[in-house]
Amino acid sequence: MAEATETKKIEKTEEKKLDGSSYDCEVLLQRTTLEAANDKKYPTDAKLVHYEVEGQKFIDLTRSQKNVNIFDLYCDTYGKTAVKKIDFGYGTVSPQRWGYKSPPQKKKRR
Repeated sequence: MAEATETKKIEKTEEKKLDGSSYDCEVLLQRTTLEAANDKKYPTDAKLVHYEVEGQKFIDLTRSQKNVNIFDLYCDTYGKTAVKKIDFGYGTVSPQRWGYKSPPQKKKRR
């Protein structure tokens, strides 16, 4: 019995990654601070999600085409009253170029 309660505590303390693929969402930063989420290196379509779980307030940086997809992801994961507000992020990178890596330069023949 003691082993079962220890494993539950370990699972609870470990932060599980939100999988937004079934909701067409991508979670960029999970349970972060507002200072880290205000970085301008993120895309312009990223949203700040403020939510509360068991009395603790958290902030995530998430991107999706529609806000309702983000809302559904958090409501289905944490409960109906978890989402407090969804704000615009502070990123300045175009969503088309975010995550894009330029191809390596080819050597010129002489």
